[in-house]
Amino acid sequence: MVVFRFLVFFLLLVAAVCFAFFAATGQARYRRLGTVVLKWTLIATFLFFAVLIVERLA
Repeated sequence: MVVFRFLVFFLLLVAAVCFAFFAATGQARYRRLGTVVLKWTLIATFLFFAVLIVERLA
């Protein structure tokens, strides 16, 4: 659980840094990379909590 929290926090930090690079440089590749990292982080987080809920119900 601690590893998952650290990983999610780290990936959110990576996305924030990518968006900061986009704001500083204006290069679209940083915005695209930040969006991809954020999207997959949220998807993985939702799936992780879905597994926890299903485990709790079973």
